[in-house]
Order: sequence, then structure tokens, then C-alpha cells
Amino acid sequence: MKSNFDIVIVGGGMVGTALAVALGNSPLKVAVLDRVSAAPPPEKDYDPRVSAITLASRALFDNLGAWVGMERRRVSPVREMHVWSGNDGGSIHFNAAEIGEPALAYIVENSVIQTALIERLHQFTNVHYLCPVEIGDITLADNGAVIVLQDGRLLQTRLLVGADGADSAVRQAAGIETHALKLNQQGIVATVTTERPHEHIARQRFLATGPLAFLPLDEPRTCSIVWSADNTRAEQLMALDDAAFIPDLHQAFGSSLGNIHTVTPRAAFPLVLSHAKTYTAPHLALIGDVAHTVHPLAGQGVNLGFLDAATLAEVLLDAVANHKDIGDHAVLRRYERWRKGDNLAMISITGGFKYLFGNDLPGVSQLRNLGLDLTNAATPIKNFIMRRASGLEGDLPKLARRALN
Repeated sequence: MKSNFDIVIVGGGMVGTALAVALGNSPLKVAVLDRVSAAPPPEKDYDPRVSAITLASRALFDNLGAWVGMERRRVSPVREMHVWSGNDGGSIHFNAAEIGEPALAYIVENSVIQTALIERLHQFTNVHYLCPVEIGDITLADNGAVIVLQDGRLLQTRLLVGADGADSAVRQAAGIETHALKLNQQGIVATVTTERPHEHIARQRFLATGPLAFLPLDEPRTCSIVWSADNTRAEQLMALDDAAFIPDLHQAFGSSLGNIHTVTPRAAFPLVLSHAKTYTAPHLALIGDVAHTVHPLAGQGVNLGFLDAATLAEVLLDAVANHKDIGDHAVLRRYERWRKGDNLAMISITGGFKYLFGNDLPGVSQLRNLGLDLTNAATPIKNFIMRRASGLEGDLPKLARRALN
């Protein structure tokens, strides 16, 4: 059985579904392919994987009609952020009130984001959600792409979008290489309860073996932790039982939230910086982790992917309005030029932070701490950093702006 589509998005994660929703109610016939159905958010416990959603991503979700579905579940604003370096004094404090905003970001469980986007996706008649499906073969041709599913179905499309993660089958089928740097670190995630309330403050401490972040969840004494640790240290931490892990966590983080009472089962994943050599080819576009991965210390990874999705949607809808071929490489190159510079900059910044803050050489640590303290005292610079990191500055696509033009 053969089906024809204008766009097939391989990968129904957060970024792939965001693109599909952005193309909802358009003249384009869109299919989203995913291997497994997304798990709904836990009713009582928390998803250990969370994202720090920037104000630009919040605007995107508002404009897509998906934010209300997230708020109906669980969303926690980050009103302040406190960052400090080891035991040697350098620190910086960000407060949303200083830039006239109610929040710097929002901590949202990945399953909450995914569920709200899929709910919205199902409201569009031009978007077809094919899940679960297994892909047998992908072939790129001069006039589009052909996807053969393992159940025998054949999908033909004018544009194939890879949104299937860092180990993308779409990128491999297209023969696009990536530049990758293994950081020899793992990110450990879990949910903890603490003695003192977090007061909607995100806290991050830079340690010699990697940064440790406590991110506020909607319950006042519950935080999601993201501990990026060198492989040897991460393996040691993952081998501990809860009774032994909690004291290590408390010692690494400090006493700003008092004692740590409980911790949920931990998960760990390797950290890699990567960037595809190209994001596009005729009838092909890559978005999200397929095109780039960054260090989680700045919480920017999935936000870059959401901006990819919003930008690609704008480029495609503009092409349709101007009667251009959505698979034309000249059209798709506009998306690549728009996004590549910002993505490369964030990869470089997060990678640089990892090495800067993971270095205990006396001269480096003194310079680092001086830089933190000077930036903290320089209000204009600090406010610019807040606005930029929150997604209030830069060349944003229309869907990521608060007021659509």
C-alpha cells in the first residue's frame, strides 16, 4: 500500500511533534512516524527527564496552543538562578524581576511537553500520526524520498525531515557526517525532596568533575537534579544505593536546601557535543538532536531544537505561500543559514564552560571566579545574558515571538 505526503517527519519526540503542530491547518499533508507511543506523565511521581523551557519556547507553545495542556499538568517557573563555582567563592545570581519578567524559564517534564504536543497534533486533519511503526528502508531520490515500513507500507514524500535523535537513521541514509566530541561525562538525572523549599530558584554548582543542578519542580520541596560527572565519578555514583548516594549528593551540592530526604531511581546518559556538517539536502532537512547536541549545563539543548522546528515551519509555509517547491534545496538552505550560526555558538559556549569550570589550575580558577563576580556586579551585562538565554533577543522565527506579526 502506497501513501503520498508533502512532508514526512521521522521521529515523534518533542521537536518532531512541535514541527508537526506548527504545520497544522496548513495546505501540507504531513505524517509523523514514531517507533513507540509516548508514555504519559506519571500521576504521582515525576518524570526524571525534564527541560528548562526558555521564554521563546514558551511563546512557541502558546502560539501552537499547546502551553495550556502543559500548565494543566505540571509546570514550574524559575524566578531566580544562582550559579557558583566549587568552594572558592565565585558566583552569579540572576533574577527575572531585573528584566521585568515573571520567570527566566520553566521547568517542565519531557513527558508533559510530549503529551501536550501530541494532544494538539491530533486536532489537525492534515497531520497523520503513525505510531508505532518500524522503518525498514529510506531512499532519497531526485523528486523526494521513499520510506518503506516493516509492515510493508510505502510512503512517498516531497520532503523528509529527520527528527529521530542523535543516532538518526535519516541522517545516516542521507550520508551526512557529523563532527562529534565525546566529553567523557555522563548526565545523571533523578528527583529529590529537600528539607527547605526551593522558592522557584534554580541552583547550579560547578565542580571539578562536572556541574550539578537542582531545578525547582511544582512541589515546593521537590527538585529535579542533573549531575554531569566525569565517567569514573558517574560510574561510582550510579553504583551507590540511595542511602550512600544522598550523602555524596549533599556534600557535592551544599546546604542551601538543607538535608536531602529522598531520591528516586537514577538514570544516566553519555554527554556528547555534535554538529552535522549540513542540515539540508534536496528534499531533506534535519532538526533537533539530529543536527546538533550540546552540554546540558545551560539547559539550551531542546530549546535549540524547538527553534529549529519553528524556523523550518516558517520557511516551508513561506514557500507554500509563494508557490515554491518545499523540497527545493534553495528553499531549505534558508532554514540552515538561519539556524546554523546560533546552534554552533551554543555548542561552543557550553563546551567552553565545561572545560573552564572543570579546570582547577590556580590561575584559571581565579580568573573564572573573578569573571563570575564581575559579571554579577555589572547589571547591563548580566541583564543581556538573561535576556539572551531566555530567548528574548536574537533573530527569532515568528512562532517563537510573543506577538505574532
